[in-house]
This record gives sequence, structure tokens and C-alpha cells, in this order.
Amino acid sequence: MATTRSAVVVGAGIGGLATAGGLAHAGWRVTLLERADRLRAEPTALLVWSAGLRALQALGLGHGLDAISTPAPDRGLRRPDGQWLVERDPAGGPEPPRLVHAEDLHDALVAGLGDRVEVRTGVAVRRLAGTDQPAVTDGRASWGGHLVVAADGLDSVLRARVARRSTPVSAGATSWRAVIPWYRAPQLPDEQGHTYGGGYRFSWASLGQRGAGAAGASSRGGRYWRATVVGAPRPEPPATQLSLLRRWFDGWHPPVGELLAATEPDDLVQRELRTLEPVPDRLAVPVGDGALVLVGDAGHGMAEHLGQGACLALEDAATLVATVRDAAPGGPLHAAVGAYDAARSPRVAEVRRRSHRLGATGPVARRGTVQARRRDQAAAAAASWEPPGR
Repeated sequence: MATTRSAVVVGAGIGGLATAGGLAHAGWRVTLLERADRLRAEPTALLVWSAGLRALQALGLGHGLDAISTPAPDRGLRRPDGQWLVERDPAGGPEPPRLVHAEDLHDALVAGLGDRVEVRTGVAVRRLAGTDQPAVTDGRASWGGHLVVAADGLDSVLRARVARRSTPVSAGATSWRAVIPWYRAPQLPDEQGHTYGGGYRFSWASLGQRGAGAAGASSRGGRYWRATVVGAPRPEPPATQLSLLRRWFDGWHPPVGELLAATEPDDLVQRELRTLEPVPDRLAVPVGDGALVLVGDAGHGMAEHLGQGACLALEDAATLVATVRDAAPGGPLHAAVGAYDAARSPRVAEVRRRSHRLGATGPVARRGTVQARRRDQAAAAAASWEPPGR
């Protein structure tokens, strides 16, 4: 009789949901554990590049994405005074990424979990347990499986078993993101733009109008922006943070001022940019006849200068599901997670290196074309990934 393979996925972010749904579609019985009291996403937006789209399709979770996302062609790079450093034809070039509200993507992934995933919320996993088979515990109860997937983010409590020395450290900058709802957002073209001014950066893109797709999926619509400033997070309340942002970006070319003017304090999501140091030298380790695997920021958290975090997590999920799909517990499963590690580590290292180069600051008037070229090269490298077996 064939063994019923089981997995425990810790963390219900984008990577955790995609991994849980993908494993369930592949025939695994999955328990999904989430620290929060319910499954929810941040009220912000994500760029899903072509590699991320291919990962969703490989997982069987890409249906309906077109209905909830908007193409975001890159308009180019400007200085704060509006002078173009690099101007592009938004209708030309390679396939642009798609911008999707994080809550819309989250809802789609939750809908794709199916009935083979048991979801438990309010579970704060403390550590890995078990020797013959991996398990996790919150100090009161335990959950075990042939595979434990740590998708619990940059502050992962499970990562130490795989990469004991890797610790989150500040990348020296803070980002603010916001989605302005469609009903009070300024009218802008459906494209993305970027402006660099020394230690200040501002990007924006369109989520389109609120609407419903043919499959019944609805999109929230609106305008998304992201500001990055060198320095530590601000402890003030959101209203004060918004006032500071308006002051810091005062006089920047349109539509920066218009976007900040239309933003309300409750729209803001502040996040310190952090990265793992040193970089984990592996992403999986055998435990008894099973294994512990790192997915997403738990294994390769990096400062989001390229906007690839969600896509890398989706790639992790698609690669892991492909490698362990038919693996039996014991030697075959150990070999499968070894293949996952061998496939993901070089890919993550490349994206990390390119993202770090994009994070370098300096006189944009001299370096603007260099930064634009680096961004193009990084985007091309990011888009080159293909799911295993393709």
C-alpha cells in the first residue's frame, strides 16, 4: 500500500500558501499553520514577473490571475526634477510584469488550497521537534509530517536547524508602500515609473479600475506607490510619517506629489529593509526519514530593491513541489530536497547579487543610466527562470 505523504507548512504568506496548495494538488496531505488569528495579507500590491506567472501555472494556481492583475510596463527612470535619465516606450520591450493587489493574490491562493489542506490559525510555532520524522510544536501541541516547510518569513524560528548563523540585519533603509483605492486615486496611465534622488526613491504603478473578471474574480483597483528612504524606520504614528514623506518628496515631479496628496494615513505600510547575513549555504536538511525545507524569506530574505521577493517564493514553491512530487519517505525524499537545494541556491544568489547592486546609492545624475542598465539586466535575469521539467 502506498504511503500517504504528509507535510506541515509553517506560515501562510504567499510562499506558504503556494507551497501548501501545490503539494495538495500533487496528492500530499497538508497542514498549514499560521501565527495570526486568521489568514490575511497586507493591504499593498505586488509585482508578479513572468517567472512568477510560470511558477503559479506550474503549481496549478494561475487560473484567473489575468482578471485580478494589470500589466505594468516600465516607463523609465527620472530625476526628481522630472528629467529623463532613461525613457522607454511602454508599448515596447519584453513582457511586462503584472501588478496585483496582495489581498487579491492572497484570496486566489487561499481558494486554491482545496480540501486536502487543513488550516490552523493562532498557532505560534516555537521550534522543530521529532527525530524519526520532523515535527513542529507551539509548546502545547505538535504537528508532524514527512516534510516540514518553513515559510515563516525573515524572522523564521525554524531556520536555525538549517542555517544556524544566518540572522536578519538592517539593510540601512526603510520603505513605505500604499495602495490608493480607485475611487480617490489620481488618473494615471497603466504603467510603472521610477525616480531616484540620492538616498530617496519613488516608484508607482496602476492597479486599474475596480472590476470583475469573466471567471467572477474581482480586483480592488487603484494606484500603488512605494517610497524608499535611507535610514531607520520611523516610530511616529502613520499621520506623522505621511507628513514626513510629503516633506521629503516635496517638489518632485508629477505624479509624486499627487499620489502622496491622495494617500491617507491608514493606507501606509512601513517596513524596514532587512537581509539575511550570512547567506544560508543550504535550504534543506534531512530529519529522520523526512526533511525540513526553507521557502521564501525564511531562506533568502533580502532588501527589496528589485521587487522579486514574492516571485522568488513562488519559484521556491513550484520547484519544491516538482522535486518532491513522487518522492517516498527516506532516501528518495532526501535526494529530492537535495535537488531542490541545488536548483534554488544558485538562482537565489544571482537575484540577491543583482538586487544588492540596485540598492547602491549615489549621485543619480551620473549613475542613472548605469542603474537603469542594471535594472534591465536584473529584470531579464529574473524573467529567465523556468519551472523544473520545462
